[in-house]
Amino acid sequence: MLSVGLTGGIGSGKSEVSRLLVERGALLIDADRIAREVVEPGTPGLAAVVEAFGDDILTADGTLDRPKLGSIVFADSDKLATLNAIVHPLVGARSAELQKSAGPDSVVVHDVPLLAENALAPLYDLVVVVDASAETQLDRLTRLRGMSEEDARARMAAQATREKRLAVADVVIDNDVSLDRLREQVDAVWADLVRRAHAASK
Repeated sequence: MLSVGLTGGIGSGKSEVSRLLVERGALLIDADRIAREVVEPGTPGLAAVVEAFGDDILTADGTLDRPKLGSIVFADSDKLATLNAIVHPLVGARSAELQKSAGPDSVVVHDVPLLAENALAPLYDLVVVVDASAETQLDRLTRLRGMSEEDARARMAAQATREKRLAVADVVIDNDVSLDRLREQVDAVWADLVRRAHAASK
């Protein structure tokens, strides 16, 4: 089995790359999705977040008000660190559980947005970074996700620098390109990952 860490800055197109890898046969473990699951109503995760940030971060029906919490933590690095310290171990434990269910020659792709920020590269056999210029990221966030430029820039600034992400990469997928060119790159990367997974399972 090959354990792959997939990361990229917000707006880099990492979700598209993970979707293409799943199409080709990867088992995807999505840290963002798991991060949502571990703070659902009734979970110890949500109780810990409320204890740290107060009842104001809950909606009327008792679920986590993500936009409200996001606006608090993205403006304050200490609060972001507090949130990560609660959620991160829970996500790690659930991810490990899911990986155990994979077959011996599987390629398990962990979609981890904050891989570089949290120094998680050593957890994986290989790190794939989806790279895009700041201009491309900003364009995608404002045009495709409807963010204001100010909000988009704040989200980008809260993440690791492009240089820091590239420094932990074993493989870089350039996503300042057309979708066809992106698919070609993913095909080549997938062939390499499958080869490595087979070699590791022998």
